[in-house]
Parts: sequence; C-alpha cells; structure tokens
Amino acid sequence: MKILVFGLGALGTVYSCLLKEQGHYVAGVDREAVVAAVQEHGVQVSGIWGTHVQELDKLVSRLEDLEERDFDLLIITVKSYDTAEVARQMAGFISPTTYVLLAQNGYGNFEAAAQYIDPARLIVGRVIFGAETLGAGVSKVTVIADDVIIGSPDSLIAAGTLDSISQACQDAGIPTRTSKEVMKYVWGKIIYNSALNPLGAILEVPYGRLADNPFTRQLMDGIIEEIFAVLHACGQKTLWAEPGTYRQVFYGQLIPPTAQHHASMLQDIQRGRKTEIDALNGAVVKLGRQCGVATPLNEVIVAMIKAKESMDG
Repeated sequence: MKILVFGLGALGTVYSCLLKEQGHYVAGVDREAVVAAVQEHGVQVSGIWGTHVQELDKLVSRLEDLEERDFDLLIITVKSYDTAEVARQMAGFISPTTYVLLAQNGYGNFEAAAQYIDPARLIVGRVIFGAETLGAGVSKVTVIADDVIIGSPDSLIAAGTLDSISQACQDAGIPTRTSKEVMKYVWGKIIYNSALNPLGAILEVPYGRLADNPFTRQLMDGIIEEIFAVLHACGQKTLWAEPGTYRQVFYGQLIPPTAQHHASMLQDIQRGRKTEIDALNGAVVKLGRQCGVATPLNEVIVAMIKAKESMDG
C-alpha cells in the first residue's frame, strides 16, 4: 500500500516505522523540526514490540509539498483538537480508492473529519496500546491492553476493505481486528481514558497507583458512573450493560497490564502542550448537558486539568 501518516508523534512513529518495515511506501508529515530529525536518524521504535529503525520514503512539513495524490491509506494520529484542520488539508488527497484511518483518542474525531471528508472514506480506530515519545520520531511501546479495533461507524465501508487494512497492520506487528460495532469500543476507550488520564496527570502517578488507592478508586468509580448515565440518556450503547460490569473489566483486566503506564495527558502537560481533556471528560460534560444528565465529578476533573495546563504549561 501507499500510506501517508500525518503526525509523527508516539503513535504516528509506530505506525510509520512498522508499516514501512513491512514493505509499504510510507510518507510522513510533521513540523519542520520533527522532519529534520527523522531525516537524520529515521523513525525509531523500541519497547515491548522490539527495536525497529526505518527511513521513510518521503518527509514533508507541509502537505502541499507532496507531489503524490494516489495514497491508499491516510493515517491521522494528531491530537483530537487538530482533527478538523488536518482533515480539511487532507481532503485534497482523497481519491476514489483512498481511505482515512483516525488513530486517535477521544470523542468527536469522526464528526470533525466528516466535515471535510466523505464518511464512506473514514475508518475509526480504537487504539489501546501505549507509546511514549522519547524524541522526534522516536517512540517506545510500553503496554497493550487489547488489539486495535477498526471499523466504519455507519457500516459504509466494505468488510473486505477493512479486513485488508486490518491485515496489513497485523502483518506489521500491530495487533488489529475489525468490528461492525467500533463505536462501542471507542466509547470503552473513552471511559478508560477519562477515568485514568486526568487523575494520573493531576497526581503524576501511573495507572496502577490510582487503582490501588481507595480515594482515587472512589473518584474513578464516580467518573465511570456519570459516563454510563450520560451514554444511557443519549442512547449510545457500550460493550457493557451497566457500570458495575465495566468496573470488573476495568480493574480486573484493563489496568493490570497497563499498571506502570503514565498518562499521555501528563506527558503533554510536562511538555507544555494542550491536553485532550475536551475530547474526553469535557465531551462527557457537553453530552451530559445536551441529554440533561449532571456530571459534577467530570466537570471538576476538567477544571483541574485546565488549571494544571495553565500553571504547569
């Protein structure tokens, strides 16, 4: 395949490096400083999936500098608050055979991208492996809780097409499978991130410490309860019938393999970057207001992250 990765951060580096290693044509887009560093040392991946170093086929800091327009797959790995602008820029690269994979966190990426790109070309990904940025184009895969799940929210893309993209990722060493209910998985990740990331960022501790402490555990239980109340009121189904069932999976299956992981939200704050709180707990608060459900804990969490951004950033 001919692949373009927009954003060579933690996830973008992993996707570009491993897909290139598998023999695909891979181009990358990022800021000038990142492009310069990757031109010098390539994209590098270490951690639980082994050590990999690859030189990409093309690197640019502006999409207009790309001569190619015949990509099979565009992978967007930027932060959720940049999705709409990146989709607007990428719209000119969409051909009748091009698909766009949104490999991002949070709620609203599909809706933001669909303002500029035909939903029949958009693939949503639920990514639940953890990667840390060690430098420009240098990423370390630290944990994985489950396969990446990809799918078309409205079943607008043929199953065979999704299967072929999933298989390409699987062959590259990124465990991936497809689902007709991808949004259920996306919401599962949003619940997971909303419970763990903000508290991990505020208290600056790994996920396991949050689960072990009775006070943070109580807070996470409350955040989860509010999210389920909002989803129920809005008619959004999840993989779990009620919050108690989810909590069993959360504490028993999801946290143990990621217990030593630090939230990417903490990394963003430490680097003086904007967090994705508005696409996580902030999205829950917004949906709660629309559906008439109070979300006081999530509101406090959003305010605390925004305060920490302004103080530590």
